[in-house]
Amino acid sequence: MEKIFKALADRNRLRILKMLERRPLCVCEVTSVLEMAQPNASRHLGILREAGLIEDDKSGRWVNYSLSDQGDEMVSAILAYLKGWGNEDPLFKADRQKAATADRRRLCR
Repeated sequence: MEKIFKALADRNRLRILKMLERRPLCVCEVTSVLEMAQPNASRHLGILREAGLIEDDKSGRWVNYSLSDQGDEMVSAILAYLKGWGNEDPLFKADRQKAATADRRRLCR
């Protein structure tokens, strides 16, 4: 439980979770939307994965990150709560719009 709440205590990680509500993303798409260096985005993704909030799946040359659906009751409840929270926040809203159009074929070279 401590890992989950520590993961949720960072605004950038909340931004990532809100973007992943839209669709799975690769690290270069997350990097592009958050306008941060790839190592920083990877670190945030790793913390979220370690907490069980997201999962990754390798597909060709990309690793796709998505919200966890592993069936952990607490994680499921938290992710369900987050889906209804912050949707009108201007930053989260802008991130989700950018994430919807982020194109890994153009970004990941």
